[in-house]
Amino acid sequence: MADSPSFEQRTPVDFAIIGSGAAGGILARELSVAGFDVVLFEQGKYRKAADFTHDEYSVLINSELLGGGTRVNGHTFRHDASEIATSPRMPAIRYAQTVGGSSVHFSANFLRLRPSDFKERSMLGPISGTNFADWPLTYEELEPYYTKVEWEMGVSGAPGPFDAPRSRPFPMPPLPIKSCGVLFEKGAKAIGLHSQVQPHAILSKPMNGRAACMQCGHCMFFGCEVNAKSSTLAAMIPLAEASGHCEIRAESAVFRIETNSAGRASEVLYYDASGKQQAQRVKAVIVSANGAESARLLLMSASDQHPDGLANSSGFVGRNLMFNAHATANAVFERPLNEFKGVQASRLVHDFYESDDKRGFYGGGGIDARALWSSTPILHALRGMPPDVRAWGKDFKDAFAYNFTRQMTLASSTTSLAMDRNNITLDPTNTDQWGRPALRATYRDHDDDLAMARFLQDRSMEILDAAGAKKAWADPVHATDGGEHLLGTCRMGDDPASSVVDRYHRSHDVKNLFMCDGGSMVTSGRGQPTMTIMALAFRAAQHIAAAARAGNI
Repeated sequence: MADSPSFEQRTPVDFAIIGSGAAGGILARELSVAGFDVVLFEQGKYRKAADFTHDEYSVLINSELLGGGTRVNGHTFRHDASEIATSPRMPAIRYAQTVGGSSVHFSANFLRLRPSDFKERSMLGPISGTNFADWPLTYEELEPYYTKVEWEMGVSGAPGPFDAPRSRPFPMPPLPIKSCGVLFEKGAKAIGLHSQVQPHAILSKPMNGRAACMQCGHCMFFGCEVNAKSSTLAAMIPLAEASGHCEIRAESAVFRIETNSAGRASEVLYYDASGKQQAQRVKAVIVSANGAESARLLLMSASDQHPDGLANSSGFVGRNLMFNAHATANAVFERPLNEFKGVQASRLVHDFYESDDKRGFYGGGGIDARALWSSTPILHALRGMPPDVRAWGKDFKDAFAYNFTRQMTLASSTTSLAMDRNNITLDPTNTDQWGRPALRATYRDHDDDLAMARFLQDRSMEILDAAGAKKAWADPVHATDGGEHLLGTCRMGDDPASSVVDRYHRSHDVKNLFMCDGGSMVTSGRGQPTMTIMALAFRAAQHIAAAARAGNI
């Protein structure tokens, strides 16, 4: 892009932002438009809308947008510290490596947290064996930034009966209801539940030169070739570049943040596209690489001054990893539903959002009706078929041909309690393609989160029965083996002993170092965290810019 600068590496830029996704892309736009010089680092490629395809073999099997998967990145996973971590075929830590990050490939179901999410610890009391805590800010403080996300990114929707208060209406109407949404409404109403519109970070009408959704059906895990999905790639990064103050430095894998003798972040070290080591001098650094990669980078940046990792005097870097627990229930109906068309979900139920002691366990969540396994043929063949259908031969082919157009899924999303045992660490033996220590994820769900997932799955089966399903089955709920929601690993808080950044995302340990992404979150919410991550980024950008203007960085 003609207006994009190329900054001199030996001259300190105002901000180096590491990660271009839901948080990093917003921070880059806000700070560059405010007149600060920004280098935005992204380890993946700079793909534009025209580069995205519907090639599900490349995207889903060969992990094209995920950087090639575990055969390239070396990620490992284990359920607890007694196990030897291994590299699964399906990456356990799933995030897009491309400019725009995971906002490019997410399904774009887009929900706010509720007021209770920010103060549940005070409301419910402690939960043994966890780091359950209140946020250092309230819903009311974040609400203006939720609204800013909706109006600046582009969100389609309508209020639901249990939604948190909002200061402005949605900027555009909901996307059309799908067949699964119609059946879901029927079943939910029959058992006394309240179906509501699923909001989306997808345009239902043209906005800011971007086209409306064309109902192609390739939202989940795919990039949007018409820029209808409100990724930072589509909505924020073009504005950052147009400011003349932002350089997108793609295919640049950061491996270390250096600090000087004064204890300040001074330089970002990275590998360029050819694998050569490079360095960018900086006045300040913002780490927004996601809740797994941000923690890894801080741990890799250990030094004599910071022996346990940069910004880790609390020991909380990498701890409290949260994924959100999930459950699915599937059904086949008599008539074709054609769920491969349109967005993933168009209706949801939030009757069970709040925690309720009568259930006998902590947690709450929602249920939505979606295509899921039936969104693409290969995915349906691999994951979507009923368990009583053998996976080969004529019976399989006949069942596939019948079910693919008649099948839908009810997906439940619930909590993930923060615990020491769930964490991101550096793998002691594996490395990635650049030779950096690989990510090692250790994760086993809290029993309450799994109990809540099963509770929602039971309600889902009741809804499917009431909707008239010919055949329904529930996928087993078991310990999670990975996720896309990478939360809690650099949590925000007022107490430096139990958090990594303060309420404005500044490191407690290093004055000119900030972290803002899913790792900042203190609790997991009930699923779909991206809107909260974006709201936090808008809020952080405002405070960081004010501090920089005041000479307080």
